[in-house]
Amino acid sequence: MTDLLARARDLLAAHPVVDGHNDLPWALREQVRYDLDRRDIAADQSAHLHTDLPRLRAGGVGAQFWSVYVRTGMSGDDAVSATLEQIDVVRRLVDRHPDQLRAALGADDMEAARAEGRIACLMGAEGGHSINCSLATLRALHRLGVRYLTLTHNDNVPWADSATDEPAAGGLTRFGEEVVREMNRLGMLVDLSHVAASTMRDALRVSEAPVIFSHSSARAVCDHPRNIPDDVLAALPANGGVAMATFVPKFVLPAAVAWTKAADENMRAHGLHHLDTTPAAMAVHRAFEETNPRPLATVETVADHLDHMREVAGIDHIGLGGDYDGTAFTPEGLADVSGYPNLVAELLRRGWSEADLAKLTWHNAVRVLRDAEAVAREVSARRGSSIATIDELDTD
Repeated sequence: MTDLLARARDLLAAHPVVDGHNDLPWALREQVRYDLDRRDIAADQSAHLHTDLPRLRAGGVGAQFWSVYVRTGMSGDDAVSATLEQIDVVRRLVDRHPDQLRAALGADDMEAARAEGRIACLMGAEGGHSINCSLATLRALHRLGVRYLTLTHNDNVPWADSATDEPAAGGLTRFGEEVVREMNRLGMLVDLSHVAASTMRDALRVSEAPVIFSHSSARAVCDHPRNIPDDVLAALPANGGVAMATFVPKFVLPAAVAWTKAADENMRAHGLHHLDTTPAAMAVHRAFEETNPRPLATVETVADHLDHMREVAGIDHIGLGGDYDGTAFTPEGLADVSGYPNLVAELLRRGWSEADLAKLTWHNAVRVLRDAEAVAREVSARRGSSIATIDELDTD
């Protein structure tokens, strides 16, 4: 395995990881209210975070989509304002570390960052509640640098169904379809992580540009609604999209699904949000785990998902989206952002070629953004900004 790790590190030096989803901005909000002196990511933050610059370097990460997520408990203008604060902290991180980080708005910026030896920093808004049913707000987020929108988070929005809420819209409403069309015109990637399978299928039908799943794995391997059904994976080649496998144990390990449900209920019983990763919340988690041993996902667990996703969608349509700092638990061998070489080594052990691994880590993600940019140029040449409203389109 030592030789495989050396090969993995060499490969990542040439073809670094584009990670589709990292929740560091929200962790900084929750832990220190965006005080970057108290969580200086230039130094080791392993006591508090999954992410810092030394571990990103050790992990071979060359481009990061930072999630500018806000909880669905925030709505309306409060959600929009919180999203702006998330965007602001990403910009502040880049300004604070210009020798290591570079703001990226597109595929060319990603390639330039790689050539400079810096980490390309992109942003994705996680949840349609961040646009408050406003296409103008969607456009404003794009102008501020947001390059994907996850259509829902854990709860429905008025125009799209979530994977983990009761069906209401039946997929995308007419306004939801207009959101997808406007994202195509802008060159903003349509992210289908978190959405219901019906929403996935509607988005694939409507979108003229490739879609992504920024952090979702295979439902055939772990039957969780957050994962991607095989028929949707099989549709990705025709669309050109990319499914980025996540590492969250409750989404990749069947035995972890029931355990996580009980752990989440325990958190709520203590008056805590089930996604809370503050020290106090983690103490509650650890106490629960002492009497309820946690099933452990591993590097091999994640590799099983990637094997299946490659078989169904094809090597040109898969990537990686760890969801670091957005989950309380991580697999063995993938404890934090430094773990990517372990996964690449495991895939090498399974016989993956270096050419295929280069697509997985770098080329597929860069290509999907470049393709979305090309679609945007074509679409924007034939139609202008949509001023449609949800009241106009979704009123019976």
